[in-house]
Amino acid sequence: MNKTVWITGGSRGIGAAAVREFAEHGWNVAFTYRASAEHAQALCTEHGGQVRAFQADMTVRTAVEAAAAAMRAAFGPPDALVCNAGVSQQKMFCDLTDRDWDDMMDGNLRSAFYAIQAALPDMVHRKSGAIVTVSSVWGVTGASCESAYAASKAGLIGLSKSLAQELGLSGIRVNCVAPGVIDTDMNRMHSADTMRELAEETALGRIGAPEEVARTIRCLCESDTSFVTGQVIGVTGGFMI
Repeated sequence: MNKTVWITGGSRGIGAAAVREFAEHGWNVAFTYRASAEHAQALCTEHGGQVRAFQADMTVRTAVEAAAAAMRAAFGPPDALVCNAGVSQQKMFCDLTDRDWDDMMDGNLRSAFYAIQAALPDMVHRKSGAIVTVSSVWGVTGASCESAYAASKAGLIGLSKSLAQELGLSGIRVNCVAPGVIDTDMNRMHSADTMRELAEETALGRIGAPEEVARTIRCLCESDTSFVTGQVIGVTGGFMI
């Protein structure tokens, strides 16, 4: 029987690459999206009944619980959960509003809190499971003009390490990936000159691809990494070594 993964924020960028990566390796994939219905439907069409999309605002508990029930009905309980839903912002710290701060914490941290709580009872009952959260290199190093974003991504790292300790005896592994500069819509706010500069600051001399992050995420959910938990894996190409 195929294993099942739930992926949040799966319609675009790293999330969409993860949907394809898991599907191509035989997993059933249920993913949530907030607004990109066209992209979500295209992914489902691409992979047939093996991939299903569910609209949900991951910052609203009732919406997350409804999506979890629908995903469970479609494919059964999850063997793995990928917390990828997220938002970004560049703004001087002194200019941040309460709404700015709340949006970052809700979109990046609260969404993972709700998703993990929705998936966890099944994993605890089966005494197995893998959870991967998607942080950022800025969650490790901090970033000028991205303090709220970096703080929320650092929170994911703390959450992941804490849960790895709490859930280990239940057979559940929790890891975190911290991507560097990746070619996604989120980074297309930068000018071509800025992207070239960021590539030059990367040891491998280039920007990363979403598929490279997706492969790492899937590997952390496979039995090959059964003794890996509580780790933060930098998929950065050597950016900020």
